[in-house]
Amino acid sequence: MAQLEIQDLTLNFGGITALSGVAFNVQQGDIHALIGPNGAGKTSLFNVISGIYRPSQGQAVFEGNILNKTSPHRIAAMGVARTFQNIELFQHMSVIDNLLLGRHLHMGTGILSGAMFYGKALREEVRNRLRVEEIIDFLEIEKVRKKPVGSLPYGVQKRVEIGRALANDPRILLLDEPVAGMNVEETEDIARFVLDVKEELGITILMVEHDMGVVMDIADRVTVLDFGILIADGTPSQVQANPKVIEAYLGEGDEEQWNVN
Repeated sequence: MAQLEIQDLTLNFGGITALSGVAFNVQQGDIHALIGPNGAGKTSLFNVISGIYRPSQGQAVFEGNILNKTSPHRIAAMGVARTFQNIELFQHMSVIDNLLLGRHLHMGTGILSGAMFYGKALREEVRNRLRVEEIIDFLEIEKVRKKPVGSLPYGVQKRVEIGRALANDPRILLLDEPVAGMNVEETEDIARFVLDVKEELGITILMVEHDMGVVMDIADRVTVLDFGILIADGTPSQVQANPKVIEAYLGEGDEEQWNVN
């Protein structure tokens, strides 16, 4: 079942076309990778889905809801969460507090009860803190839960950012280059957690990633963009063998560099 549908999506910035007639579906429960050279339009597509950009043509549809004219906070409330290429955490705040910020859509306490911290406000605080602790356990960051995020290694900060997105209890998670800048051990850890998000939490994942080893190992389906145009969509093995992908990604005649096994 298609949970997210990208329908003939075109995005223009003045005379520049970032996306041109892009169309593909993300099936519920899949890890769907979105790949392509730098400047292919991958993050622009994420920004359309998130409500940051408005497409010039076409639409993004999530669970039957057209996202084109929906504000980012309403899209988040529908169950769409994302991470970013660059870590966007509050560096001087603790891991717990950063994750609690991801629960803001689930906080409905009024000003008075929140200030007095009783009744509904107290129950809400307990419920949200319990959910955050579950995410901390899931991501195996218990030992750093009270530490400022800025004091943590890069790979752990990436885990915290995924945790903040999970704190929204999303139905689809948009991961923008989750293993960028990581060493081999950190990359393996994040790849394992991405698989766990799918298999244990049942959350659909749309992932932009340049690490082809990770993409080919964990993705159920792969969509390839080049200069804003969709040039391939299929299983990892189908995409890996596609001549257009090899040429766009590696240059004509460089098939031997596609070493992802």
